[in-house]
Amino acid sequence: MEWIATARKRRVLAAYVLMVAAAVGLFLLIVHFGASLTPALPAKTAASGNAADAPLASPLFHVLLSLAAVIVTARLLNVVLGRFQQPPVIGEMLAGVMLGPSLLGWIAPAVSDWLLPTSVAGSLGIVANLGIILYMFLVGLELNTELLSDRAHTTVAISHASIVAPFLLGAVLALGLYPRLAEGHVSFTTFALFLGVAMSITAFPVLARILTDRQMTKTTLGVVALSCAATDDVTAWCLLAMVVGVAKGEVGEALVVIAGALAYIGFIFVAVRPATNWIVHRHDDHLTPGVTALAFVAVLLSALSTEWIGIHAIFGAFLLGVVIPHDSALARELNYKLEDPVKILLLPAFFAFTGMRTEIGLVSGLASWLICGLVILVATLGKFGGTIAAARLTGMGWRDGAALGILMNTRGLMELVVLNIGLDLGVISPTLFAMMVLMAIVTTMATTPLVARLVPATKMR
Repeated sequence: MEWIATARKRRVLAAYVLMVAAAVGLFLLIVHFGASLTPALPAKTAASGNAADAPLASPLFHVLLSLAAVIVTARLLNVVLGRFQQPPVIGEMLAGVMLGPSLLGWIAPAVSDWLLPTSVAGSLGIVANLGIILYMFLVGLELNTELLSDRAHTTVAISHASIVAPFLLGAVLALGLYPRLAEGHVSFTTFALFLGVAMSITAFPVLARILTDRQMTKTTLGVVALSCAATDDVTAWCLLAMVVGVAKGEVGEALVVIAGALAYIGFIFVAVRPATNWIVHRHDDHLTPGVTALAFVAVLLSALSTEWIGIHAIFGAFLLGVVIPHDSALARELNYKLEDPVKILLLPAFFAFTGMRTEIGLVSGLASWLICGLVILVATLGKFGGTIAAARLTGMGWRDGAALGILMNTRGLMELVVLNIGLDLGVISPTLFAMMVLMAIVTTMATTPLVARLVPATKMR
């Protein structure tokens, strides 16, 4: 039987190499055809969403008010959506959109302007970014790297297939969207790269919550799904860092940013990880406030370093979380102290900030809604098709492969983080931003009901 397993690993490796080579070749071909396209929208120096330059009378009042409004609205929505087996993040995502110009601003503009005035965007954005930095640190803390090593060949093959397929489909879709929804200062290469990465995201934390709720974390399917999602997130964040580097400057500057990012990743794993392990083992049985304070300072400095390099601060926070052993007392203590304040208090600022920038009204007319439907279809087919093809190649059955494909199609909060980065950089327009937010909501809402049909509760028991 050993030679059968060896032959399967060789077949998976050969298919993986062929997939990567073909993906690179196809993307270069897409860029060649897209180079002659011209965006229809006028150029902008920066994407500001709904922010205005009006003076802010009382920023603290409106920030506190918006946080309270989003928390209460999300909790009320979760009571209703919980009956339909929806994860809490759906209520939080919808709460931000409902309180923004898409719903409340359409029904009662005066109330929306008082609750979330455009002049508060700057202050709310700072709180939102702080919340996301700490949240990504928690995501890194929860990442079990042992899952990746135990099923390395299966995990990498399925995960990267679930990235390559939607990435290429997103790049192909960029050929049609670039002349219609791109702004004049954005090159086709940057636009196609970002759209491909945005289509490739899987929300590891949301996926973990869904698997926990369905008692699937100890099953073979659950472990493979968590492993693939973790690998998917790490790969996607690396790709996004490259896209950010390309979008922030010319080719030479982009290469400097990418080189700096790679050097920092190496520094984290070569220098910081051993030091972290030493601190964890020395203080594992008696954590002191000084050690906890040191961890917080390290998070801020790591986030500051990646922001200075030219990629987003969230990468630094995520990387530091990854190198702290997830089963250590330090990781458990930080999770215990941060989870509720970050997820319940600070993240609502991010949902409110995203809701302010999401204008569903920009998606108007039959043509726009057809494009929005096409975005959702391409994102779903890419994730589902790439995952199930690789799952079958590695020996999984059709039912488990289909369930894995649906699970990997979960996007949730991670997609919103990526989209906000794209909007801040001016890579995507507000209209495309609204379409992609809808895509994130729809794909996340579809996950639990579909998995429940493919993997009944009786099988879990």
